[in-house]
Amino acid sequence: MAKKTYQGEFNNKARSIQKLVDAVGVVIKTKGYTGLSATNIAKAAGLSRRLISLYFESVDDLIETYVRGKDYWIAASGNVGEMMEKNKGENTQEILDSLLQNQLDYFYNNTEMQKIILWEISQKTEIMYEVCEDRERLGSKFFALSDKELQGRDIDLRAVSGLLVAGIYYMVLHSKSTDTLFCEIDINTPEGMKRIKNAISLIIENTYNNN
Repeated sequence: MAKKTYQGEFNNKARSIQKLVDAVGVVIKTKGYTGLSATNIAKAAGLSRRLISLYFESVDDLIETYVRGKDYWIAASGNVGEMMEKNKGENTQEILDSLLQNQLDYFYNNTEMQKIILWEISQKTEIMYEVCEDRERLGSKFFALSDKELQGRDIDLRAVSGLLVAGIYYMVLHSKSTDTLFCEIDINTPEGMKRIKNAISLIIENTYNNN
C-alpha cells in the first residue's frame, strides 16, 4: 500500500494561505473591519495564528492580499461592462440606469461590501484608497462615454451620479442597521425597493432630458 502524504498545515502551504485569505472575508462579514485581528482571522480559518506571520509580512499584508483579490465594483456593475464596451457615446442613459440599479441590488444583498463601505468612510488607509480608486476607474470609463453624448449641454452628470450613489449607500446601510423608515420608505420590502429604483430611473431620465 502506498504511503499517504501528510497534509498538515506546514506541508500544505498553498491551502493554508488560501484559508487565511478567505478567512479575512468571513471576519469582515461577521465582525466588520474592526474585527480583523490575527486571532479572529486564524479562528475563522481554523488554523494557528502563527501561520499568519509565517506566510505574510503582517496582518495588514494578509488583509491587503484579500482586498486586492476582490473586484467589488466589477461584480456590482453586473453586465454594464459589456454595455460600455459596445457603446460609442450614444444612449448612455441606459448604461447609467443599469449601473446604479445593479449597484443597489448588489450592495443590498452583499454584507461584505456593506462592511467595506463602512470601512472606507471610517478609516483613511492605503487599502481603502485603492478600493476607492477601483470605483473611480469604473466611473471614468462611463463618463468618457457620456461626455461624448452630452457635449455642449449644461448637465453635471458626475454630481447627479455622486448623489445617487451616496443615497444608495446610506439607504441600504440605514435599512440594515435599523428597523425604522427613511422618508417613510422601507426598502426591506419589495414595494419600498421598487419605489427607490423607480426614483433612480426618474432622476436619470430627467437629467438627460434637461434642456
